Formats: sequence, structure tokens, C-alpha cells
Amino acid sequence: MAKIRVIQYGCGKMGRYTVRYCIERGMEIVGAFDIDENKIGKDVGELAGIGSLNVVIEDCRNNLVDRLKELKPDMVIITTMSLLSDCEEALVACATAGVNAITTCEEAFFPQNSNPALFNKIDELAKQNKCSITGTGYQDIYWGNLIITLAGSTQRITKIKGSSSYNVEDYGIALAKAHGAGLTMEEFDSQIASADNISPEERQKLIEEGKFAPSYMWSVNGWLASKLGLTVTSQTQKCVPTTSETDLNSTTLEMTIPAGNATGMSAVVTTQTAEGIEIESECIGKVYAKDEFDKNEWTIFGEPDTTVVVNRPATVELTCATLVNRIPDLLTAPAGYITTENFPIPKFNPKQK
Repeated sequence: MAKIRVIQYGCGKMGRYTVRYCIERGMEIVGAFDIDENKIGKDVGELAGIGSLNVVIEDCRNNLVDRLKELKPDMVIITTMSLLSDCEEALVACATAGVNAITTCEEAFFPQNSNPALFNKIDELAKQNKCSITGTGYQDIYWGNLIITLAGSTQRITKIKGSSSYNVEDYGIALAKAHGAGLTMEEFDSQIASADNISPEERQKLIEEGKFAPSYMWSVNGWLASKLGLTVTSQTQKCVPTTSETDLNSTTLEMTIPAGNATGMSAVVTTQTAEGIEIESECIGKVYAKDEFDKNEWTIFGEPDTTVVVNRPATVELTCATLVNRIPDLLTAPAGYITTENFPIPKFNPKQK
């Protein structure tokens, strides 16, 4: 059987893992792209720490659609930014070239409820050119399918409540800045929190215009409601800053965050449904102090109440492994932008080729 031909788009912290994981699964890296001048021209295998793959990282700003057609990959892995609009150029290029694409972009997990116009644009292009697009990562299992599995053992549900924390230092500067890390309280209020101090009508207008900036759980709540067959009647989010009583050094931001400034943020999304089930989820992304660690905790309230806690999950590795394990589902999915609540249950693929 021929090897799956993969292009890596985005060669930062996440991309280094996905490149290695793909090689370990018997796939072939046939191209790599980035915008960073310090990475362009380097061998992507050497950057990933696995030795030369004879694949030089190219500038993603140069004729990407043409290069995709020339390289003829089976799929593209996109590990760059957190908002769908930030990944628009790459996703549209893949859809235009008729190349399957999978991304760790958090909003891409379920963008129908945050940027429907761009979702529909990519969906239509992918259908026209007979390829599949999806978003996946840590949330696919630990904020999604794990909760769905627990719900399958529950007689009656009144509320689903979840919380997940992660160290923004592990994901690069774009994510750290998106969480407000390093901002003063005044800057956080004006740049981050103020976006949520709006009416439902104002929020819906921003969504329709593609100008809404959702927290990670905004997409997750929509995904959970869709997977459970619930009808959403309202959804709100609130972002508040996290702080530290002592100065914190951030290697990602290349700065020391003064005590009292924002180290990141907590975003709470609350969803009401016609079925009477409330979904309340919180993601806490910040620069950690020495004694802090990642934690994932979800509770289903009803009959019976059930809580699951995962301490110290290796979020980066789990994100990248989930993506690689999703590749067979991507390659067999129908054409279009297919979010993963429509995919099979994710599974380990030890002999993936």
C-alpha cells in the first residue's frame, strides 16, 4: 500500500510533533511551509529532531495553491493559529487545490456557530473540488468524545460542566497573546474582556460578519450540543484575566510578567438548550507558576452525577496524536468541511500507513 503523502503547514512547536508522529506511522512528508524566515530553507525533519527528510521548508506566501498541485499530497496538516480567519488562507488554498486538510486551529473544531460565513465558503470550495476539511486536537477527545461517552451511561442529564487548564507557554506566542498574557488589567479589559460586554444581538451581528472572537469552549459547546442532538437557544461567554502574586517569567513572550498583570485568562461559555440541558465550560489558559499543572475536569449532573478528572495531561502530545489518529477518518470523509462530531469515535491506529 502506498504511503500517505503529507504536507506540514506551520513548523513550530506543534508541527514538530506532527511531523515526527507521521513519520513514525509510516507516512511520507512531501512538503513543508512556514512564514518564519528563521525556518524557511531548513530541513523539516532536522527541525523536528528526527534527521533530514530532504524536505526544505518553503515560504507559505509563495503560490501555495500551485505548490499543492505540484506536490500532490494526500493531505495537509495545518498547525498555526487559533482563529478560523487566521487559517483562512491555508484552508482556502487546500480546498481550492482539492487537497484534504486537518488543523489544530481551535475554532476550526466547530466554526458553524462562530464564523458561519467562512465555514460555508470553505465547505463549498471543498465540495466543488472533492476534498475534506476538518479541525481536531485535544478537545476532540478530552472536551468532546470523552463527555459523550459518559453521557451514554446516564439516564437523565440536567447540566454538563467542564473545566480545562493549560500552560500557554507550550503553544507558542500567538496563543499566549490571544489569551492576554502579559497585558495590564487596563489592556486586558480593552483588548480581551470588552469584546464580551455586548448584547446577544450585537454578538450575533459580529458572528454573521465573521468578526466574533470565540474562546475555545465556544466551539466545544456547539460541538457537544450537535453531537448530543440538542437545540441551542442561547450561548454566552465571559473572559476574565488570571493573575499571579509574584512576577512570572515567560520564555514564549520573552518577558517577565509583573505581579498583578494578566498571566492569561479564564473563559466561561454557557449554553442553554430547548431540551433543558445546560452546558457550562471553562478553559483556563495562562503562564503557569512553578506549582501549577494542566487539569481536565468534567461533571455530568443528573441521574447519576458523574465526574471525570485527568491530571497533568500531556496536552501538546495528545493534541498532535489525536490529529494523526484522525487522518484515516479525514481521508474517508465525504467532501466538504466535516466537523468531527460526524466522524467515527477516534481510535489508536498502530499500523496506519
